[in-house]
Amino acid sequence: MVEDSTGPGQREEPPPFLGAASEIRRGASRLARRLRAERSPGALSANKVGVLGHLYRRGPATPGDVAAADRQQPQSLTRVFAELERDGLISRTAAEHDRRQTLLALTPAGHAALLADVAERDAWLASALAGLSETEREVLRLAGRLMDRLCDP
Repeated sequence: MVEDSTGPGQREEPPPFLGAASEIRRGASRLARRLRAERSPGALSANKVGVLGHLYRRGPATPGDVAAADRQQPQSLTRVFAELERDGLISRTAAEHDRRQTLLALTPAGHAALLADVAERDAWLASALAGLSETEREVLRLAGRLMDRLCDP
């Protein structure tokens, strides 16, 4: 009879790459917090930037699609959608395939607002990168690309 190697009193082996995952998560989390802190006081909220960013990357989408991409319920973003529309940053139209559904789309003003928000954070990050070597900057550039790949479905 073969005994289970994880029986009483025995430890299960940790998943591979757990240490690397922890370091990457910690670094990415700290960087994300710092980038949020570098935003000006009147900047768009994180939810608003998330909505604008989704519409920029994916094109027009239903409120449900936008919310699902952020793992939220559409109802929790209702006010965000309304404020973005009121401010002229997104538009709402009926979907052609189902007139009962609404499609959200980025307006030119929304595109400009998103670019301004991103530019502010990119400026801080560019100045921070100046203190690193060329090799370190290239490693971070590669890490950014790999993190994008990890996030894609």
